[in-house]
Amino acid sequence: MNDPTTLTRRATLATLAAGAAFAAAPVRAAAASAPPADTLLDRFAWQLLELDPTQATRLGVDTGAHAGLRGAAEDRTPAGVGKRRRFLTQALAQLARVPRTGVDEATQTSLAVADSAFRTALDGMALPYGDVTIGQWRNTPYVVIQNVGAWLDVPQQLDGDQPVATRADAEAYLARMAAMTQQLDGETTRIRAARAQGLVPPSFLLDTTIAGMTRTIAEAAKPDGPLVGPLARKGAAIPGDWTARAQRIVTGAIVPALERQLAELRAQRAVATDAPGMGTRPHGPEWYAWGLRASTTTRRTPADMHALGRTLLVELGAQMDVILRGFGLTQGTVAERAIALQKRPDIAFPANDEGRRQIVAYMQARIDAIRPQLPRAFRTLVPGRLEIRRMPEAQEAGAPAAYGGPGSLDGSIPGKVWVNLGDPTIHNRVTIPDLVYHEGIPGHVWQGEYAQQLPLIRSVLAFNAYSEGWALYAEQLADELGMYADDPAGRLGYLMGLSWRAVRLVVDTGIHAMGWTRQQARETFIAATGLPQSNAYSEVDRYCSWPGQACGYMLGRVEIVGLRDRAKAALGARYDLRDFDQAVVGGGNVPLDVLGANVDRYIARTKG
Repeated sequence: MNDPTTLTRRATLATLAAGAAFAAAPVRAAAASAPPADTLLDRFAWQLLELDPTQATRLGVDTGAHAGLRGAAEDRTPAGVGKRRRFLTQALAQLARVPRTGVDEATQTSLAVADSAFRTALDGMALPYGDVTIGQWRNTPYVVIQNVGAWLDVPQQLDGDQPVATRADAEAYLARMAAMTQQLDGETTRIRAARAQGLVPPSFLLDTTIAGMTRTIAEAAKPDGPLVGPLARKGAAIPGDWTARAQRIVTGAIVPALERQLAELRAQRAVATDAPGMGTRPHGPEWYAWGLRASTTTRRTPADMHALGRTLLVELGAQMDVILRGFGLTQGTVAERAIALQKRPDIAFPANDEGRRQIVAYMQARIDAIRPQLPRAFRTLVPGRLEIRRMPEAQEAGAPAAYGGPGSLDGSIPGKVWVNLGDPTIHNRVTIPDLVYHEGIPGHVWQGEYAQQLPLIRSVLAFNAYSEGWALYAEQLADELGMYADDPAGRLGYLMGLSWRAVRLVVDTGIHAMGWTRQQARETFIAATGLPQSNAYSEVDRYCSWPGQACGYMLGRVEIVGLRDRAKAALGARYDLRDFDQAVVGGGNVPLDVLGANVDRYIARTKG
């Protein structure tokens, strides 16, 4: 449970104006004596939001004294990377001066979270290339690739989170859109420098990226295109020539920058190979070791993770076999039978726009069904505001089946589950329930709203192993709450989902540490999960572009379930699922070692 002194969302919002002075101030060297811990952490939060202003928009705090952040954009040039590195160095020096004695538990957790995030990011920035985030999940050696870069991030942010309710909002939209040119050119400079060092992405990733960017260029200036369209739609009632101005920015600046970036990607493609992993690339083993550390918040080796994944696959395959036999499917491997089941007319959806509509409706129905069960798993409920939206079409070819996260701090912007509907055959009545519980409720959207009740720094910093581990644990909660009692197909999908995350340990380490080919990875993935071929292909390519990220899911779940077993053993009759879940979700997004300390404190309090 949270310490009573922890800031609530309302209290956090009330302190935003007080942080304005810190947001405007440049990053300074550590003072001789550190300010109070909560003041320092709030200062760090605002400095991080200045470095990436789109996060301020996502959280809904780009208002009042911070309204200027709404039209600002992350600096993706080499100089911008240098700014982030200096912030980390100075922030760590300041954290080292903060006394820990006499500090309440919640603040101790926040200090440990900031220290871990900053230290890990600074170590990542010592690597010779790549896009390293501060307390976020998307780290990659490739600054621009099929699922990374301003060419994708800016249109999605403008469409999904950017508010356009006033003339000032419309101007902010145009300003942020105009800043995309510098972002693109900054990225192009960095990937050109990486090529000079010998770092070139796999040829098949470049093919997908080049195709997607070519489509973006062709559609960019259209009135309903990915950049102009959201402004035309959102700002339709605001007097002004917004669409025409947006089109001039796109044609005069953004498209030429996209073409420059595309030219560099084509130069890379000319010298690329089909080797999928980091093992064949300069400094690749060091980069992968750091990627695993950042994504799992552990020091486990690739060999250890690979072995864990294979053990779990055997256990899960046995459970899936029982369900498949119940459907009369007894011949062939588990994967072959699971694939056959998903093709049945009563399981699949039409492979057209009507099918896409049905998929979204089915996802929403699963969310609606679980809401009444949540009081059985949590002491305190959050609203769980949620929209299900199709992800931008340019992104779909290189994206996973779906992803989600919470909305703004004040609730004005709901959380979203972005669903990939490019190929509707990847979704069916087997796979959808597990997907929405993971991405939506009680997964990412749900957990994120608890985090937003904590001080602002805790909504800015996140850890892949915790957030993805929680989302997998949320899938388990859905099963335990009876969501599959009359839905064996959905429960098969749940087990397939766990197999999917277990095989990620095998495939990710196989690709990057054991010299696997892309085809070997694909075959292993399909054999273990029974997921559709197109799903498997996009997943494997994702592991190639985000080395290590996929391993955080299952490792996080294993840790949470292990901690729950520990709590049950320690507390006996005093154990209550609601209290354990509240301790895990209420403590916020943390590294796994910090999570263990939070659960230990919950056990000690419950024992009295």
